[in-house]
Amino acid sequence: MPAASKLEMAKERQNHNLCDRDSPAREVSDREARQEAGRGPWNLSSIPGFVLTSLFDESQMHLFLFSLVVLIYILAMAGNTAMVLLIWAEARLHTPMYFLLSQLSFLDIFFTSVTVPKMIVGFLFGWTSISFGGCGAQMFFFMFLGAAECLLLALMAYDRYVAICNPLHYPVLMSRRVCLLMVAASWLGGSLNASIQTSLTLQFPYCGSRKISHFFCEVPSLLTLACADTETYEQVLFVTGVVVLLVPITFITTSYALILVAVLRMHSVEGRRKALATCSSHLTVVNLFYGPLVYTYMLPATYHSPGQDNMVSVFYTVLTPMLNPVIYSLRNKEVTGAMKKVIARCGVCRNA
Repeated sequence: MPAASKLEMAKERQNHNLCDRDSPAREVSDREARQEAGRGPWNLSSIPGFVLTSLFDESQMHLFLFSLVVLIYILAMAGNTAMVLLIWAEARLHTPMYFLLSQLSFLDIFFTSVTVPKMIVGFLFGWTSISFGGCGAQMFFFMFLGAAECLLLALMAYDRYVAICNPLHYPVLMSRRVCLLMVAASWLGGSLNASIQTSLTLQFPYCGSRKISHFFCEVPSLLTLACADTETYEQVLFVTGVVVLLVPITFITTSYALILVAVLRMHSVEGRRKALATCSSHLTVVNLFYGPLVYTYMLPATYHSPGQDNMVSVFYTVLTPMLNPVIYSLRNKEVTGAMKKVIARCGVCRNA
Protein backbone atom coordinates (compact mmCIF):
# COMPACT_ATOMS: atom_id res chain seq x y z
CA MET A 1 0.00 0.00 0.00
CA PRO A 2 1.41 3.42 -0.87
CA ALA A 3 2.77 5.49 1.99
CA ALA A 4 0.39 8.36 1.18
CA SER A 5 -2.65 6.09 1.51
CA LYS A 6 -1.44 4.77 4.85
CA LEU A 7 -0.91 8.33 6.09
CA GLU A 8 -4.45 9.34 5.09
CA MET A 9 -5.96 6.28 6.83
CA ALA A 10 -4.00 7.08 9.99
CA LYS A 11 -5.35 10.65 9.98
CA GLU A 12 -8.94 9.46 9.48
CA ARG A 13 -8.55 6.98 12.36
CA GLN A 14 -7.17 9.75 14.58
CA ASN A 15 -10.05 12.09 13.72
CA HIS A 16 -12.55 9.29 14.41
CA ASN A 17 -11.01 8.67 17.84
CA LEU A 18 -11.18 12.40 18.63
CA CYS A 19 -14.87 12.44 17.69
CA ASP A 20 -15.49 9.41 19.90
CA ARG A 21 -13.80 11.17 22.80
CA ASP A 22 -15.84 14.33 22.16
CA SER A 23 -19.21 12.52 21.87
CA PRO A 24 -19.71 11.94 25.65
CA ALA A 25 -19.01 15.61 26.30
CA ARG A 26 -21.42 16.53 23.51
CA GLU A 27 -24.09 14.22 24.95
CA VAL A 28 -23.64 15.77 28.40
CA SER A 29 -23.88 19.24 26.87
CA ASP A 30 -27.07 18.28 24.98
CA ARG A 31 -28.59 16.74 28.09
CA GLU A 32 -27.81 19.86 30.14
CA ALA A 33 -29.36 21.98 27.39
CA ARG A 34 -32.53 19.88 27.48
CA GLN A 35 -32.67 20.10 31.27
CA GLU A 36 -32.17 23.85 31.11
CA ALA A 37 -35.01 24.03 28.60
CA GLY A 38 -37.16 22.02 31.02
CA ARG A 39 -36.43 24.59 33.69
CA GLY A 40 -37.52 27.39 31.45
CA PRO A 41 -40.66 29.32 32.36
CA TRP A 42 -44.04 28.15 31.17
CA ASN A 43 -47.46 29.64 31.49
CA LEU A 44 -51.07 29.20 30.44
CA SER A 45 -50.27 29.13 26.72
CA SER A 46 -47.43 26.61 26.89
CA ILE A 47 -48.39 23.94 29.46
CA PRO A 48 -51.44 21.73 30.07
CA GLY A 49 -51.60 22.46 33.79
CA PHE A 50 -50.48 21.07 37.13
CA VAL A 51 -50.47 17.68 38.82
CA LEU A 52 -51.83 17.50 42.37
CA THR A 53 -50.36 15.20 44.99
CA SER A 54 -52.78 12.59 46.32
CA LEU A 55 -53.41 12.86 50.03
CA PHE A 56 -53.53 9.05 50.30
CA ASP A 57 -51.65 6.08 48.88
CA GLU A 58 -52.68 2.47 48.26
CA SER A 59 -52.13 1.19 51.83
CA GLN A 60 -54.92 -0.15 54.01
CA MET A 61 -54.38 2.63 56.56
CA HIS A 62 -54.73 5.31 53.93
CA LEU A 63 -57.84 3.60 52.57
CA PHE A 64 -59.34 3.89 56.04
CA LEU A 65 -58.31 7.56 56.27
CA PHE A 66 -59.79 8.24 52.84
CA SER A 67 -63.09 6.66 53.91
CA LEU A 68 -63.01 8.76 57.08
CA VAL A 69 -62.46 11.99 55.14
CA VAL A 70 -65.32 11.11 52.76
CA LEU A 71 -67.61 10.40 55.73
CA ILE A 72 -66.68 13.71 57.38
CA TYR A 73 -67.32 15.53 54.09
CA ILE A 74 -70.78 13.95 53.78
CA LEU A 75 -71.57 14.86 57.40
CA ALA A 76 -70.36 18.43 56.80
CA MET A 77 -72.59 18.80 53.74
CA ALA A 78 -75.60 17.25 55.50
CA GLY A 79 -75.13 19.18 58.75
CA ASN A 80 -74.68 22.60 57.15
CA THR A 81 -77.53 22.05 54.69
CA ALA A 82 -79.77 20.99 57.58
CA MET A 83 -78.76 24.10 59.54
CA VAL A 84 -79.61 26.42 56.63
CA LEU A 85 -82.99 24.74 56.06
CA LEU A 86 -83.79 24.68 59.78
CA ILE A 87 -83.13 28.39 60.23
CA TRP A 88 -85.14 29.14 57.10
CA ALA A 89 -88.10 26.95 58.15
CA GLU A 90 -88.37 27.84 61.83
CA ALA A 91 -89.76 31.32 62.51
CA ARG A 92 -88.32 31.35 66.03
CA LEU A 93 -84.82 31.36 64.51
CA HIS A 94 -85.44 34.39 62.30
CA THR A 95 -83.09 36.59 64.32
CA PRO A 96 -79.83 38.34 63.38
CA MET A 97 -77.68 35.78 65.17
CA TYR A 98 -79.21 32.83 63.35
CA PHE A 99 -79.27 34.68 60.06
CA LEU A 100 -75.49 35.10 60.33
CA LEU A 101 -75.19 31.47 61.41
CA SER A 102 -77.10 30.37 58.31
CA GLN A 103 -74.66 32.38 56.19
CA LEU A 104 -71.75 30.65 57.93
CA SER A 105 -73.24 27.24 57.10
CA PHE A 106 -73.88 28.39 53.54
CA LEU A 107 -70.23 29.39 53.16
CA ASP A 108 -69.06 26.09 54.66
CA ILE A 109 -71.06 24.08 52.11
CA PHE A 110 -69.18 25.66 49.23
CA PHE A 111 -65.86 26.09 51.06
CA THR A 112 -65.42 22.36 51.63
CA SER A 113 -66.75 21.53 48.14
CA VAL A 114 -64.01 23.57 46.44
CA THR A 115 -61.31 21.03 47.35
CA VAL A 116 -62.72 17.72 48.64
CA PRO A 117 -64.57 16.43 45.51
CA LYS A 118 -61.41 16.89 43.41
CA MET A 119 -59.41 15.01 46.04
CA ILE A 120 -61.96 12.15 46.07
CA VAL A 121 -61.94 11.85 42.27
CA GLY A 122 -58.14 11.94 42.21
CA PHE A 123 -57.88 9.06 44.67
CA LEU A 124 -60.59 6.88 43.10
CA PHE A 125 -59.76 7.38 39.42
CA GLY A 126 -56.23 8.79 39.45
CA TRP A 127 -57.34 12.09 37.89
CA THR A 128 -54.81 14.23 39.72
CA SER A 129 -54.10 16.67 36.88
CA ILE A 130 -55.69 20.11 36.89
CA SER A 131 -55.57 22.74 34.18
CA PHE A 132 -53.91 26.11 34.67
CA GLY A 133 -57.31 27.82 34.58
CA GLY A 134 -58.86 25.17 36.84
CA CYS A 135 -56.08 25.67 39.36
CA GLY A 136 -56.66 29.43 39.29
CA ALA A 137 -60.41 28.95 39.75
CA GLN A 138 -59.92 26.58 42.68
CA MET A 139 -57.46 28.99 44.28
CA PHE A 140 -59.82 31.94 43.80
CA PHE A 141 -62.91 30.30 45.29
CA PHE A 142 -60.94 28.77 48.16
CA MET A 143 -59.51 32.14 49.21
CA PHE A 144 -62.77 33.94 48.46
CA LEU A 145 -64.89 31.68 50.68
CA GLY A 146 -62.19 31.35 53.35
CA ALA A 147 -61.67 35.11 53.69
CA ALA A 148 -65.43 35.72 53.66
CA GLU A 149 -65.82 33.25 56.52
CA CYS A 150 -63.02 34.96 58.49
CA LEU A 151 -64.78 38.31 58.17
CA LEU A 152 -68.19 36.80 58.94
CA LEU A 153 -66.92 35.25 62.18
CA ALA A 154 -65.71 38.69 63.26
CA LEU A 155 -69.12 40.19 62.47
CA MET A 156 -70.80 37.42 64.46
CA ALA A 157 -68.65 38.46 67.44
CA TYR A 158 -69.95 42.01 67.02
CA ASP A 159 -73.51 40.66 67.01
CA ARG A 160 -72.91 38.92 70.35
CA TYR A 161 -71.28 42.06 71.77
CA VAL A 162 -74.30 44.20 70.90
CA ALA A 163 -76.77 41.57 72.16
CA ILE A 164 -75.10 41.29 75.57
CA CYS A 165 -73.58 44.73 76.15
CA ASN A 166 -76.25 46.90 74.45
CA PRO A 167 -79.45 44.85 74.48
CA LEU A 168 -81.74 47.89 74.34
CA HIS A 169 -80.14 49.10 71.10
CA TYR A 170 -79.90 45.63 69.57
CA PRO A 171 -82.97 45.93 67.27
CA VAL A 172 -81.54 49.13 65.77
CA LEU A 173 -77.86 48.20 65.62
CA MET A 174 -78.63 44.74 64.22
CA SER A 175 -81.57 45.46 61.96
CA ARG A 176 -82.20 43.37 58.86
CA ARG A 177 -80.58 46.02 56.68
CA VAL A 178 -77.45 46.01 58.85
CA CYS A 179 -77.29 42.20 58.70
CA LEU A 180 -77.53 42.23 54.92
CA LEU A 181 -74.77 44.85 54.75
CA MET A 182 -72.60 42.71 57.02
CA VAL A 183 -73.00 39.65 54.80
CA ALA A 184 -72.38 41.72 51.66
CA ALA A 185 -69.24 43.22 53.23
CA SER A 186 -67.86 39.78 54.08
CA TRP A 187 -68.50 38.51 50.56
CA LEU A 188 -67.02 41.65 49.00
CA GLY A 189 -63.94 41.50 51.22
CA GLY A 190 -63.45 37.83 50.39
CA SER A 191 -63.73 38.43 46.65
CA LEU A 192 -61.29 41.36 46.81
CA ASN A 193 -58.75 39.29 48.74
CA ALA A 194 -59.09 36.35 46.34
CA SER A 195 -58.84 38.53 43.24
CA ILE A 196 -55.60 40.15 44.39
CA GLN A 197 -53.90 36.95 45.53
CA THR A 198 -54.99 34.84 42.57
CA SER A 199 -53.91 37.39 39.97
CA LEU A 200 -50.53 37.94 41.66
CA THR A 201 -49.87 34.22 42.09
CA LEU A 202 -50.72 33.24 38.52
CA GLN A 203 -48.60 35.99 36.95
CA PHE A 204 -45.36 34.29 38.08
CA PRO A 205 -43.46 32.14 35.57
CA TYR A 206 -43.42 28.48 36.65
CA CYS A 207 -40.54 26.12 35.88
CA GLY A 208 -39.62 22.46 35.65
CA SER A 209 -41.90 20.18 37.63
CA ARG A 210 -45.64 20.68 37.36
CA LYS A 211 -46.30 18.62 40.50
CA ILE A 212 -47.82 20.55 43.39
CA SER A 213 -46.96 19.07 46.80
CA HIS A 214 -50.54 19.48 47.96
CA PHE A 215 -53.96 17.97 47.28
CA PHE A 216 -55.35 21.27 45.97
CA CYS A 217 -54.09 24.54 44.53
CA GLU A 218 -53.13 26.67 47.52
CA VAL A 219 -50.93 29.75 47.26
CA PRO A 220 -47.97 28.66 49.47
CA SER A 221 -47.66 25.30 47.69
CA LEU A 222 -47.90 26.85 44.23
CA LEU A 223 -45.22 29.45 44.97
CA THR A 224 -42.62 26.70 45.47
CA LEU A 225 -42.83 26.00 41.71
CA ALA A 226 -42.19 29.60 40.68
CA CYS A 227 -38.86 30.31 38.98
CA ALA A 228 -38.89 33.99 39.95
CA ASP A 229 -38.13 35.74 43.22
CA THR A 230 -41.30 35.53 45.33
CA GLU A 231 -39.93 37.24 48.44
CA THR A 232 -41.77 40.50 47.80
CA TYR A 233 -45.02 38.69 47.10
CA GLU A 234 -44.61 36.61 50.25
CA GLN A 235 -44.41 39.87 52.17
CA VAL A 236 -47.63 40.99 50.46
CA LEU A 237 -49.15 37.64 51.41
CA PHE A 238 -48.12 38.24 55.02
CA VAL A 239 -49.73 41.69 55.02
CA THR A 240 -52.90 40.20 53.53
CA GLY A 241 -52.85 37.58 56.27
CA VAL A 242 -52.62 40.34 58.86
CA VAL A 243 -55.66 42.09 57.36
CA VAL A 244 -57.78 38.97 56.82
CA LEU A 245 -56.70 37.00 59.89
CA LEU A 246 -55.11 39.08 62.64
CA VAL A 247 -57.43 42.10 62.36
CA PRO A 248 -60.59 39.95 62.72
CA ILE A 249 -58.93 37.99 65.54
CA THR A 250 -58.14 41.24 67.34
CA PHE A 251 -61.72 42.42 66.78
CA ILE A 252 -63.11 39.13 68.11
CA THR A 253 -60.80 39.16 71.14
CA THR A 254 -61.78 42.73 72.00
CA SER A 255 -65.48 41.97 71.60
CA TYR A 256 -65.34 38.95 73.88
CA ALA A 257 -63.24 40.74 76.46
CA LEU A 258 -66.00 43.37 76.71
CA ILE A 259 -68.62 40.60 76.73
CA LEU A 260 -66.83 38.84 79.60
CA VAL A 261 -66.80 42.04 81.64
CA ALA A 262 -70.53 42.52 81.00
CA VAL A 263 -71.33 38.88 81.86
CA LEU A 264 -69.46 39.06 85.15
CA ARG A 265 -71.59 42.08 86.09
CA MET A 266 -74.84 40.20 85.49
CA HIS A 267 -76.90 39.42 88.59
CA SER A 268 -78.98 36.74 86.87
CA VAL A 269 -77.33 33.32 87.02
CA GLU A 270 -79.52 32.05 84.16
CA GLY A 271 -78.67 35.03 81.97
CA ARG A 272 -74.97 34.60 82.70
CA ARG A 273 -75.11 30.90 81.85
CA LYS A 274 -76.98 31.50 78.58
CA ALA A 275 -74.56 34.22 77.50
CA LEU A 276 -71.52 32.09 78.26
CA ALA A 277 -72.98 29.07 76.43
CA THR A 278 -73.67 31.08 73.27
CA CYS A 279 -70.29 32.81 73.29
CA SER A 280 -68.33 29.65 74.06
CA SER A 281 -69.80 27.99 70.96
CA HIS A 282 -68.68 30.88 68.80
CA LEU A 283 -65.22 31.00 70.37
CA THR A 284 -64.77 27.26 69.76
CA VAL A 285 -65.57 27.71 66.06
CA VAL A 286 -63.22 30.72 65.84
CA ASN A 287 -60.29 28.82 67.36
CA LEU A 288 -60.84 25.75 65.15
CA PHE A 289 -60.94 27.85 61.99
CA TYR A 290 -58.39 30.60 62.61
CA GLY A 291 -55.68 28.46 64.22
CA PRO A 292 -54.79 26.33 61.16
CA LEU A 293 -55.11 29.33 58.83
CA VAL A 294 -52.62 31.33 60.89
CA TYR A 295 -50.19 28.41 60.68
CA THR A 296 -50.56 28.15 56.88
CA TYR A 297 -50.50 31.82 55.91
CA MET A 298 -48.62 33.61 58.69
CA LEU A 299 -45.68 31.35 59.55
CA PRO A 300 -42.55 31.49 57.32
CA ALA A 301 -42.00 28.75 54.74
CA THR A 302 -39.16 27.26 56.82
CA TYR A 303 -41.74 26.06 59.36
CA HIS A 304 -43.72 24.17 56.71
CA SER A 305 -43.46 20.69 55.23
CA PRO A 306 -45.79 19.09 52.63
CA GLY A 307 -47.04 16.45 55.10
CA GLN A 308 -47.84 19.00 57.81
CA ASP A 309 -49.50 21.36 55.32
CA ASN A 310 -51.75 18.55 54.06
CA MET A 311 -52.87 17.57 57.55
CA VAL A 312 -53.51 21.18 58.59
CA SER A 313 -55.44 21.84 55.37
CA VAL A 314 -57.65 18.80 55.96
CA PHE A 315 -58.45 20.26 59.36
CA TYR A 316 -59.85 23.57 58.10
CA THR A 317 -61.23 22.37 54.76
CA VAL A 318 -63.10 19.28 56.01
CA LEU A 319 -63.17 18.89 59.79
CA THR A 320 -64.08 22.45 60.84
CA PRO A 321 -67.05 22.76 58.41
CA MET A 322 -68.38 19.48 59.84
CA LEU A 323 -67.96 20.60 63.45
CA ASN A 324 -69.58 24.04 63.06
CA PRO A 325 -73.24 22.87 62.92
CA VAL A 326 -72.56 20.28 65.62
CA ILE A 327 -71.10 22.86 68.00
CA TYR A 328 -73.88 25.38 67.42
CA SER A 329 -76.70 22.82 67.66
CA LEU A 330 -75.52 20.82 70.68
CA ARG A 331 -74.66 23.90 72.73
CA ASN A 332 -77.81 25.83 71.84
CA LYS A 333 -81.22 25.00 73.29
CA GLU A 334 -83.05 27.13 70.72
CA VAL A 335 -81.53 25.17 67.83
CA THR A 336 -82.14 21.78 69.43
CA GLY A 337 -85.70 22.81 70.32
CA ALA A 338 -86.39 23.99 66.78
CA MET A 339 -84.89 20.78 65.41
CA LYS A 340 -87.17 18.62 67.58
CA LYS A 341 -90.14 20.73 66.54
CA VAL A 342 -89.38 20.36 62.83
CA ILE A 343 -88.82 16.60 63.21
CA ALA A 344 -92.10 16.24 65.08
CA ARG A 345 -93.87 18.28 62.41
CA CYS A 346 -92.46 16.05 59.67
CA GLY A 347 -93.59 12.98 61.60
CA VAL A 348 -97.12 14.33 61.91
CA CYS A 349 -97.23 15.12 58.18
CA ARG A 350 -96.02 11.61 57.33
CA ASN A 351 -98.63 9.96 59.56
CA ALA A 352 -101.46 12.12 58.25
